[in-house]
Parts: sequence; C-alpha cells; structure tokens
Amino acid sequence: MIELLQLTFWATFLSAAVRTAIPILCASIGEDISEKAGIINVGLEAVMLVGAFFGFATAYLTHSLFWGFVVGMLAGMLLSLLHAFLSVYLKQDQNVAGVALNLLATGLTSYIFQLMVNQYGIPQIETLKSVPIPLLSKIPLIGDALFNKDVVVYFAYFLVAFLVFYYKKTIWGMSLCAVGENPRAADAVGISVYKNQYMAAAVNGLLGGLGGAYLLLGQLGIFFENITAGRGYIALAVVVFGRRNPIGIFLAALFFGAAEAFQFRLQILGISLPIQVFTGLPYVLTVLSLLLVARSKRDGTPAALGVAYDRMSR
Repeated sequence: MIELLQLTFWATFLSAAVRTAIPILCASIGEDISEKAGIINVGLEAVMLVGAFFGFATAYLTHSLFWGFVVGMLAGMLLSLLHAFLSVYLKQDQNVAGVALNLLATGLTSYIFQLMVNQYGIPQIETLKSVPIPLLSKIPLIGDALFNKDVVVYFAYFLVAFLVFYYKKTIWGMSLCAVGENPRAADAVGISVYKNQYMAAAVNGLLGGLGGAYLLLGQLGIFFENITAGRGYIALAVVVFGRRNPIGIFLAALFFGAAEAFQFRLQILGISLPIQVFTGLPYVLTVLSLLLVARSKRDGTPAALGVAYDRMSR
C-alpha cells in the first residue's frame, strides 16, 4: 500500500511538473530561436502576457479555443515584431526595448481587462482536454505524466525534437546560427541577416504567445492581472540554463516546472512557513541556476547576441 501511494504521489507530481513547464518551454524555444539570430528579447514576459490575455478574450467571446490560440499567438508575434523593429531597424538597445514592452503590455492588458470585467463580469472558459496516447499513456509512472496530455504538450515535444535536427542538419538552421555568430560574414556569403532576424522574432512571438495562451486555455481558464507572474523572465533563464540547446532547454523547463509543482505540494502539506517562501521558490532557483551557469565559459551564447548589425558600418 505504501509503495502504491508513493508511486501515485510521484506520478501526480511529475504530471504537474510537465503541465507547469509547457508555457515556459514554448516561450523558451521561441527565445532560443531569436537568440540564435542575435536578438535577445527581454520583453518575453510581455509577449506571453498579451498572448495570454488576447487568447483568453478571443476564446471567451468566440467560444472557440482554436481561435483563442490563433489570436494569442498573433498578438505575441506582433509585439515581438515591434521589438524587432526597434532593435533591428531603429537599432535601439534590445534590453531597453524589451523592458518598455513589458511595461506597455502590463498596462494595456490590465486596462482592457477592467473594461471586459465591467461589461461581462469575471469571465471563465473551459480548458483543453487531454488526449491520451494509446499504450504509451499506460507506462507506469511516466505514462500519465508525459503521454496523457493535450495537443499543445505534444506539439512542444515535437518542437524540441525538430529543432535538434533543424539547427544541425538544415541549411536554414545553420544560416540562422551564422547570423547570430557573425552577421557580417553571413551577409558576405549572401545570407540575409535582417530577414533571418525578423523571421526569428516572428517565430519567437508566435511561440511566446502560444505559451501565454496555453497558461489560460490549457490550464487555468480564468484571467487576472499580471497572470504570467514572471514566467517570461524564467523562460529567459531557461534558455541560458539549458545552454541554448533544445534538449537542455526542455530539461531546464521541466526542472522549473517541477519547482513550481513542488511549492504547491509544500503548501498542501501545511508546512508552517510564510506563503512567500513557497511562491518565491521558482524565482530563487532561477537566480541560483544563473549563478551556476555564470561559472561556465561554454554556455552557447552567440557571439553577436544583443549587438545591432549595421551593414554600412565597418
């Protein structure tokens, strides 16, 4: 009986870790693609937030989760392209542009949400249903956690596997990496630096918007102000902690998902500590992980990351 209870506990814990990791994983994969092209988007929190809000609002008004995801991803893409416009075309500081977008998204979503509440009350929606994979979902311990999930989770698995192949085995992936490493050399051999950067920014926005939308449409079903609660910043840390490798990013996202699931389990156990200790656990681990990575000289950082490319300069 004790062994059965232990197995159930770990299976439930792992399942919760996977679910909480998926929004971070989607945003982290998008950010990794952007950073491979030399663009670091500190406004990833804003991308997730607008994806969450506009995806939720669309799903509520249209009664369609599909259109909620579509609009949420498009909202994230538009904000990410705005960041690219400021960073690539206007050549402004990428970090400052990202912070400005975070402030913009926080104020914009809070204002529109208040208008929505005044008209409709506090809206709620039904979330995605699980689609178990035959046979795989029956595997003890990991079956329910990994293979009894919704379509967005399976799509995230596919993205991780696809990017492993894409970066190393396709001309487009190698061109993208070349832009982030040495844009002048890439430009000299005919690779369009600006085109790759804008495309990477668009994909970053789509996946960041997907991560934000999934937070509501796949999990919570209700919106409140600043609902992303720093997940965009955690996603940035996941990219670094995962050494900008798709497999490493997946494992890092799962680690932070487990940390968030663990703090919920600690609260359920009724441990007599201030609630801030539990809710702050994922962010403490974020700082610690960055300190660990800072000691390593091989973190996969592109050489031209964060540096605006000007083909007319020498």
